Amino acid sequence: MSAVMITRKVRKWEKLPGKNTFCCDGRVMMARQKGVFYLTLFLIMGTCGLFFAFECPYLAYHLSPAIPVFAALLFLFVMAMLLRTSFSDPGVLPRALPEEATFIEMEIEAANGNVPAGQRPPPRIRNVQINNQIVKLKYCYTCKIFRPPRASHCSICDNCVDRFDHHCPWVGNCVGKRNYRYFYLFTLSLSLLTIYIFTFDIVHVVMRSVDDGFLNTLKETPGTVLEVLVCFFTLWSVVGLTGFHTYLISLNQTTNEDIKGSWSGKNRVQNPYSHKNFLKNCCEVLCGPAYPSVLDRRGMMQDDISAASAATAAPSFASSINPVPQTTKTTAPLIPNEHTPDDAKPSIASSAQKTPSPKEEHPPAPTAPPLASPETDAETSIVKDKTH
Repeated sequence: MSAVMITRKVRKWEKLPGKNTFCCDGRVMMARQKGVFYLTLFLIMGTCGLFFAFECPYLAYHLSPAIPVFAALLFLFVMAMLLRTSFSDPGVLPRALPEEATFIEMEIEAANGNVPAGQRPPPRIRNVQINNQIVKLKYCYTCKIFRPPRASHCSICDNCVDRFDHHCPWVGNCVGKRNYRYFYLFTLSLSLLTIYIFTFDIVHVVMRSVDDGFLNTLKETPGTVLEVLVCFFTLWSVVGLTGFHTYLISLNQTTNEDIKGSWSGKNRVQNPYSHKNFLKNCCEVLCGPAYPSVLDRRGMMQDDISAASAATAAPSFASSINPVPQTTKTTAPLIPNEHTPDDAKPSIASSAQKTPSPKEEHPPAPTAPPLASPETDAETSIVKDKTH
């Protein structure tokens, strides 16, 4: 068996490290833990489905047909922002190549010098200046890079994410530089949709209770009770989350920085990314340029695969019919012996005579025996007479 290297072209997303799931030939990128994301879809679609089935026909007839139309538009916007947040690259940074990692390690060793035995080496950091403020860049031992400012390594997705905010299981993805605005618009629109459905659920129950009574209304529309309960418990968390991120956007700060207290001012360190203006910070976060992905997920790369050669594993049909004998090939020594006699040296003619050809291997076809001559017949008859 001999191994043969077969080269085939594959997409780069098939070889990307990390704990992400790719769909649609690399166009969709999500985390592997997507169970809570499916729960989010079920709650949003289930609540809106009950609202369109039980409340919208009554409200459109007695109040205005614009109520279900506006609810449908708001629902579509919520779903679009959710899918855009969940299926996009949050800003994953590529890991260093082996050559780059080796070069960075050499630079670090040269900068730190020889560390005495028993002492811990100094932390791997680099200092950069941003808006007259010193910011430390930390080294990632997994990705083998110095992380850019505001980047952090997500332990769930096992990737460094630029402007990392947090990992949100409700959307099934990290929230970072490339999808933060869509995440904020999702929470904001979901808060408005929850308030909208909760308000008109109450209006529907009140209007029908005037004519049919409260208990009869609950019996006729059982889905309304379920909607009210879901919206009531969801309202506080979603509205609270939207308010918290509105506060962070006004300061141009991330959730990761707020939890760690990076710019709390305890060490007299101010936020170098804040413009000291609410509108400017909001415009930068929400209306800034759309950053392209640096992963090149759908790019092509060559992948080498070792496969066993079938030609050496099994003889071909032609060789099975006419087998070729295996001959031992003698090679001359590296240093020829000058005292070797000429008789012992193998010549080309002798090697040709010793090596049988394929035609000589097969036994010759049987031929008819030669006819006996008269002299041999006479000799055989005399021998017979003597024996008698």
